[in-house]
Amino acid sequence: MKQEIAQMALVVADYDEAIRFYTEKLNFVLIEDTVLSPTKRWVIIAPQGSNGCRLLLAKAANEEQKSRIGNQTGGRVFLFLHTDNFWRDYEQMVKHQVRFVREPSQEEYGTVAVFEDLYGNLWDIIGTTDKPQGV
Repeated sequence: MKQEIAQMALVVADYDEAIRFYTEKLNFVLIEDTVLSPTKRWVIIAPQGSNGCRLLLAKAANEEQKSRIGNQTGGRVFLFLHTDNFWRDYEQMVKHQVRFVREPSQEEYGTVAVFEDLYGNLWDIIGTTDKPQGV
């Protein structure tokens, strides 16, 4: 048996501002943007070169959903972005004024820092190839 998580919904306040943040500041790719109704779109993004899980940008449709924007996990790190070059991507994000809440540190699994997306959701960026020798 083979199963995988193909995509996850990320609740956003506005489709276009979310697309701009993820494509311009994080260098993600806009995979699909299909209008389903006057108020609903099917918007899928993913990191450059990713063959894994994608994000479905889901505009909050009611007050309950709006209350979850930026805090889908109660303040815990929500998403984990792995990269083949931590410092390249970190410096690009700093250049685009992405807010880091924990500066880079070297861990046994690689180099890691924590940043916020445009709504305050916490992400880890992890350079998995930056592992110390012998790990």
